[in-house]
Amino acid sequence: MKRSTVAIVRTRPSTVLDDVHRVMNLAGYQEELDREADTALKVNISWHFFYPGSSTTPWQLDGVVRALKRDGYDPSRVHACHNRTVVIDAHLGERENKHLDVVRAHGLRNVHLYEDEPWVDVREACGDLTKRFLCLNDVYPSGFQIPRRMIGENIIHLPTVKTHIFTTTTGAMKNAFGGLLNERRHWTHPVIHETLVDLLMVQKKIHRGIFAVMDGTFAGDGPGPRCMVPHVKNVYLASRDQVAIDAVAAKLMGFDPLRDLRYVKLAHDLGLGVGDVRDIDIVGDVDAARENWAFEGPFRRMTFAARNQHRIYWGPWRKPVEWSLKTWLAPAAYVASVAYHDLYWYPVHGRRRVEEALESDWGRLFANWGRAPEDPEGRGFTDVGQRSPALVRTGVRHFVQGLRLAGGALREAPEWKRASAG
Repeated sequence: MKRSTVAIVRTRPSTVLDDVHRVMNLAGYQEELDREADTALKVNISWHFFYPGSSTTPWQLDGVVRALKRDGYDPSRVHACHNRTVVIDAHLGERENKHLDVVRAHGLRNVHLYEDEPWVDVREACGDLTKRFLCLNDVYPSGFQIPRRMIGENIIHLPTVKTHIFTTTTGAMKNAFGGLLNERRHWTHPVIHETLVDLLMVQKKIHRGIFAVMDGTFAGDGPGPRCMVPHVKNVYLASRDQVAIDAVAAKLMGFDPLRDLRYVKLAHDLGLGVGDVRDIDIVGDVDAARENWAFEGPFRRMTFAARNQHRIYWGPWRKPVEWSLKTWLAPAAYVASVAYHDLYWYPVHGRRRVEEALESDWGRLFANWGRAPEDPEGRGFTDVGQRSPALVRTGVRHFVQGLRLAGGALREAPEWKRASAG
């Protein structure tokens, strides 16, 4: 039986930079990533506002960059990588989540895949592999495009440990979703598990090396990736096997990967990775991997938006709404999502959860990112400082920002553009 390795380490702000370096090397990243190739750091922005557990943390991105530099990788060959959706503003997200601070501090290139980047047909990039797709040929009969720059690059995925309303949990495998599919990726939601497996096939074909560093300093439980309850869990995971790291993270959260996660089971059965935790070698702080956080998951306390998303993609509304999402009517759904999450849920429900998280050591480190003094040996941060209530985005500014995003969702939607052009 094929085996894979997943590294797990316990962490705290005073050692986090050293811990990221340690977990990456325990998982064998230097054997996976070719020094002669460019390396993309695939940042995860699940919400443009800071919400604990939702998006890549600045210490996660910073720790990975420092590890690469420390181990002799040329920083001129490393770049941050962002995708775009019609409901998430990546430029706002990289500022609010302090990713841009890290990129600028290290002088890295910062690539937004939808801005002046060429895309190529997947059949040109992957050839006969496309004949093995589980679903994407049916979803996109005329084919689809992927970013040209990713062909031949290494990629390091930077997900967080959290649940997801579409896939139960989300992690390394789903982190490729935004980077490899264009804005019509919502067409794949009814077959999201099969889509993630198809995209893993694509990754294995086009990338020189694939690695993941998963942040569990905060972990999110509930109808993610936005409307979650954040929990401080103080762990990092890393692996060369995207299926295995998602399986171990799921087990930590209290799920059975092969029973509860269809995308893991499909990938495991196809030999794309190891989803059976009995066949995964855990290294590092192995006692941490035995924990069971007993998360409720995304389906017990679904929000209004989550319940209706399920009706749209898997319920009685599926056929008529699925048709409408491929027409000029689609932007109505985008605007509704922004209005619900940004203008209602965040200020009414999310604000309290963010304020509570800012009282933790990780929350205070986030609030003082760029000012927190570092350990002289670069192991972490000696003083995380004080909480900053100014980070909680509510009030008039937040409302105006939400309206701007809703308007942008309407203007940028490809279906609306086609209808306007017609």
